[in-house]
Amino acid sequence: MSYGLIATLIVLAIVIGAITTKKCEAFLIAGSMVGAIVLWKQDFLTKWVSTLEGVISDEAYVILICGLFGSLVALLTASRGSFGFTKIVTKICNTERKTLFATFILGILIFVDDYLNVLSIGTAMKGSYDKKKVPRESLAYLLDSTGAPVCVLIPFSSWAAYFGAIFLQQDCVKDLAGGSLMKTYLMAVPYCVYPIVALIIVFLFCMGWFPTLGGMKKAYERVAKTGKTYSDVSRKYNIASEYGEDEGRSVWFFIIPLAVLVGIAVATGDLVVAAIIAILVSMVLYIAGKIMTFSEFWDTFVKGFSDMLPIIILLISALTFQKIASEMQMTEFFVDLCKPFMAGSVFPMITFIIVGLLAFMIANAWAYVHLLHRYFFHLERVLEQISYL
Repeated sequence: MSYGLIATLIVLAIVIGAITTKKCEAFLIAGSMVGAIVLWKQDFLTKWVSTLEGVISDEAYVILICGLFGSLVALLTASRGSFGFTKIVTKICNTERKTLFATFILGILIFVDDYLNVLSIGTAMKGSYDKKKVPRESLAYLLDSTGAPVCVLIPFSSWAAYFGAIFLQQDCVKDLAGGSLMKTYLMAVPYCVYPIVALIIVFLFCMGWFPTLGGMKKAYERVAKTGKTYSDVSRKYNIASEYGEDEGRSVWFFIIPLAVLVGIAVATGDLVVAAIIAILVSMVLYIAGKIMTFSEFWDTFVKGFSDMLPIIILLISALTFQKIASEMQMTEFFVDLCKPFMAGSVFPMITFIIVGLLAFMIANAWAYVHLLHRYFFHLERVLEQISYL
């Protein structure tokens, strides 16, 4: 039995509640439990716990990435080598425009994986943003709007490998480029309108040719009035430092672990392996350099991991709800709702709108893959019907 309409109503309640109270995780958890009650009745708690455990198991890789990067960031900060890096970057990026543009260039250069892009560049640049009194919101915007778009447009990335394989599973796509994953993906790149436009807007923003709007405008106003580069609300997500920049140590204590992280990630394609090796390298550097004892190193490692718990909880709660929404057949509900309008002339528009809504409502950018599969299936049927006309 499909509960797609009920799932949609639950999503609306989650969105309204999260926006009103700013407690997204609580409403996602509550929404997933309501969905579980609808689906499994008296067995809802057992099934909900089972789903939660499944999400944690399935997403162990991402959870480890978040936690380990939190630990690495904490260690890099505690080493005080980041202040040395910030001083160098600040000398080069001596204006706001140069600081923004440097972030944009780094975002393009690190194209292998969007996680690596966001976490490594964010760690490297946030000190420079703070010193130049540029709001962290602009750093977050640049990272988000270069990380994923660049990975989409450059075919030598984790995104290209994943989606290229999905494209080739469709009979209507397979024959376009002789079954070649790379050729098939390259044919799709010119139609990736969002990442192209996103990068153009980022460039214009960095050059000061695009106005600050909405939340970004408020962020700049906050910095102008208070000097705070990030808001009090987001303070819990930022790993603070108790050191002043004049106490900074050699920049190599920052650059070497970060270079190892990027190098291993590019060589192996595994961010967890890269993060672990980078942490081990930092342990040898910091203990041998008498920056910290092993006990201090371990305490910092644990604190950094724990600092990422709010993000990990948000991730788990969102994906738990996504699983239950899928069980409630919310995707199928949208597909069935759109079937009467499935004509070749409006297919791209309908796909764009529905996929966007679905991805937003279930809080998972990858979740639209299942919907794409179903739409490709219906596209083949539509094309067959058109061929008879």
